Amino acid sequence: MVNNKTIDAKILSRMFLSGAKNLEAKKEWINELNVFPVPDGDTGTNMTLTIMSAASEVGALTDPDMESLAKAISSGSLRGARGNSGVILSQLLRGFTRGVRKLTDLDAPAIAAAMERGVETAYKAVMKPKEGTILTVARAAADRAAELADAAEDLDAFFDGIFQHAEETLARTPEMLPVLKEAGVVDSGGQGLLEVFRGAIDGYHGKEVDYSQFEATAPKITKISPQAEADIKFGYCTEFIILLEKPLPQDEIDRFREFLDSIGDSIVLVADDEIVKVHVHTNHPGQAFERALTYGQLSRMKIDNMREEHQEKLIKDAEKLAKEQAENKEPPKDHGFISVSVGEGLSQIFRELGVDYLIEGGQTMNPSTEDMLNAIEKVNAKTIYIFPNNKNIILAANQARDLTEDKEIIVVPTKTIPQGISAMISFVPEKGGEENLASMTDAISRVKTGQITYAVRDTRIDNKEIHEGDIMGIGDAGILAVGRDRLQVAEEMVAEMVDEESEIISVYYGEDVSEEDAEALSDSLIEKYPECEVELNQGGQPIYYYLISVE
Repeated sequence: MVNNKTIDAKILSRMFLSGAKNLEAKKEWINELNVFPVPDGDTGTNMTLTIMSAASEVGALTDPDMESLAKAISSGSLRGARGNSGVILSQLLRGFTRGVRKLTDLDAPAIAAAMERGVETAYKAVMKPKEGTILTVARAAADRAAELADAAEDLDAFFDGIFQHAEETLARTPEMLPVLKEAGVVDSGGQGLLEVFRGAIDGYHGKEVDYSQFEATAPKITKISPQAEADIKFGYCTEFIILLEKPLPQDEIDRFREFLDSIGDSIVLVADDEIVKVHVHTNHPGQAFERALTYGQLSRMKIDNMREEHQEKLIKDAEKLAKEQAENKEPPKDHGFISVSVGEGLSQIFRELGVDYLIEGGQTMNPSTEDMLNAIEKVNAKTIYIFPNNKNIILAANQARDLTEDKEIIVVPTKTIPQGISAMISFVPEKGGEENLASMTDAISRVKTGQITYAVRDTRIDNKEIHEGDIMGIGDAGILAVGRDRLQVAEEMVAEMVDEESEIISVYYGEDVSEEDAEALSDSLIEKYPECEVELNQGGQPIYYYLISVE
């Protein structure tokens, strides 16, 4: 008799991968649901990259139990989280998996409780939760699960009831958020979550899904390529993951690293609260495994005989990493800076201001939490300031901050590139972290930002009719100007931003704008606002013809 009252780890794994697959298939459509008609719709992309990071880890498990499956989903989504919607999705998954990891089989009440825990975790991650979003759809699904759980005779009707209610809630999101209603769309993050649900239910019913890509994209700690046998001192390239029984304190991580150093070289060791990723070249893989077993279970163990396989690039890469680690042993400086940037001109400005590490990204490709963690690892400083420069990146930066224990991380809530530049300028070395954060936050509050781009579809926003191909001037709070001429729209947008207290107008022109056109705009602004200082900079950013700030 078919058991339709509970699911085990194997079925949950299938449901998760099927949900991920369906989300990926719908990502472009979800992108198009983004309210603003600019060519940067990224909700579907961010959610897909987040869940695919977890799907890669799940796909690499050969015979998962509930605990190893939960850890793979949680860790993978946490580190791959991008954008607000991706971070929220990672928190929903993290909360859910914490609710099920100690169980063997899940019945309706267990699933309902885990869904509730997922929603609680996600709401806590967002400083000011907004209804009419992915959070609302998630909560509605969890509420309906709780209502149906105790009386559920089978999971078929239980899942269908949850999905139906979630779908009905999504359809109501335009009534909760006026901006959605005006644009005639439902919430894109909520739609993404619904597609995960839809795929998961398909997986539960056993509908065939091609999982090969998940296996193919499973993360590798180091890529392998041939090396001359004569150069190899330690013969076995050893990789594995420790599923921690409890978080390792930093001093124990240091002792483990020293032990690995005593039996080999080319060591790469990355730890968080739940897992440790290990890579070492050694002649005694068993000794590495024995020591690791004192910390928890082992997963994804891999040993390659490098003398046999002649793997060259691995050695070079690993030596480079080992060298970087050795360099990081130098005394850290007091302050370091990480900034998200896009466009060579803007990146050069940040470098000149003293930023240590630049993360390429922005509207079309939000950096993940792992990108942030990698940047933090590379900046050898006691206190590190992160400038997200995009409202959709702040949550990922906060998540990276919370995962970092050995450095003080201060996320400065910059929502635009000009805000990031202003914050960096206001930094005072003699001040402490919190004091600098306060003065930076004050500085960015005085920066108005406008962006000039083009519309990719017809819509109506802020009582303005927008047609495909129109030029739009987008301010901090909405559309400031619409027209067919870039210069005219830019002038109209700036007119909306300048007031009696304005002193500086900064213009950053993008990769699709000629220097001649940019100078024409600058000359026009100098003429119109003689009381303001007008600065013209080559930004090199894609998509946005101009970024303009008024301070």
